[in-house]
Amino acid sequence: MTSNYGQKLWEMDRQHHLHPWTHWDSFKKDGALVLDRGNGSYLYDCDNKKYFDAVGGLWCTNIGLGREEMAEAIADQVRKMAYASAFTDITNGPAAELATKVAQLAPGSLNHVMFTTGGSTAIDSAFRLIQYYQNCRGKHQKKQIISRVASYHGSTYAAMSIAGKKADRVPEFDYIQGLIHHISAPNYYRAEPGLSEADFLAQLVKELEDKILEVGPDNVAAFFAEPVMGAGGVIVPPKGYHKATMEICRRHDVLYVSDEVVTAFGRLGHWFASKDVFDLQPDIITSAKGISSGYLPLGAMIYSDEIHEVISAENPDRVYTSGYTYSAHPVCCAAALKNIEIMEREDILGHVREVGPYFESQLKTLLDLPVVGDVRGTMFMLCVEMVADKETKKLFPDSLNVGKQVANACDDMGLIVRPLVHLNVLSPPLIMTKEEVDFVVSTLRKGIEQVTKGL
Repeated sequence: MTSNYGQKLWEMDRQHHLHPWTHWDSFKKDGALVLDRGNGSYLYDCDNKKYFDAVGGLWCTNIGLGREEMAEAIADQVRKMAYASAFTDITNGPAAELATKVAQLAPGSLNHVMFTTGGSTAIDSAFRLIQYYQNCRGKHQKKQIISRVASYHGSTYAAMSIAGKKADRVPEFDYIQGLIHHISAPNYYRAEPGLSEADFLAQLVKELEDKILEVGPDNVAAFFAEPVMGAGGVIVPPKGYHKATMEICRRHDVLYVSDEVVTAFGRLGHWFASKDVFDLQPDIITSAKGISSGYLPLGAMIYSDEIHEVISAENPDRVYTSGYTYSAHPVCCAAALKNIEIMEREDILGHVREVGPYFESQLKTLLDLPVVGDVRGTMFMLCVEMVADKETKKLFPDSLNVGKQVANACDDMGLIVRPLVHLNVLSPPLIMTKEEVDFVVSTLRKGIEQVTKGL
């Protein structure tokens, strides 16, 4: 950081700002990259250095930054009505319109929407809805939750407890005990050597049913699953996984919660990935991020007619006591409506379906590098896994933090990628072009080669 303004901000931030996922030692020494502005898929720091943001903010800047239409829609709503409570019997125009639009886009009978402040609170709200639903049915023991190892579902107390990503479960925090169970991640790259993908799939499906039977079908309330696992390693399950696990859940009266906080609103080329990509009809979908392209904080928990009929059944004493001050915030809802309008008008979903396969094929060219063990993901949601030995798939020591080394090298060359220990994750804005794909892949190659020499 060379500018006086940037240096001052860097020091203020280092002294006073607690960041999500702060690594104390490195933050005290290095502080944070101070970003100053953004346009399209690009970010600029206080020295006016330009970066291509291949992380898309945090899986979220889908339509790109700096859109005048978005700024005007937000400003217009602020002028008209900056806030209104959505509690009990008050609503606002943007909230009513957005709930209707989301219900139209969501698959099957998912016609009911609760707006939250983001993905974590959408998961938390789903967790609460499930408890409420089971109690309304008189099934007071049916509260146990099944999730997966390496899953990420957010950072509220409930969401982080449901998540199964080992690196996030630090000993200094506490987690809900005795209520949540984790089964294997559907990561075929890490499957037992020699096991066919079909046999691996059968093994995973059996494990879910065995867990339900072990805990007891009368006790298991819901299964939480990301269509593609995000922060846990961009893991695409074997073909047929979601449909097969859904059928197991149906057999045992277990709700299926599809966590589409990352995958919804275009990242895989569809409004929702559950049905259109994976032939899954969940009971609940959680979403956030792309619903507003990160312009304002917003999440949505979307649930089925079947659940709604149970919880809204005539009962003079029944009240749904869950929600947030900023649920259905009119400015956030107005931003989401404009975001969806832009995506429809510009056929951004079609663009993802066109450019996504090119992105996948180009990134797979990195497999010729000696430390690249796997390139996986789909469409605009990909990652590179680095290994010390490609034959055995042995990882580098965690302390080496090879992904961070690569990310640092890419930063120097004007590319932002997300490091997750052994991984570099890529979730760029959905407007990325094929020429920008070429820049991302060639720069990432240079970064990996540079770090490899140092190893």
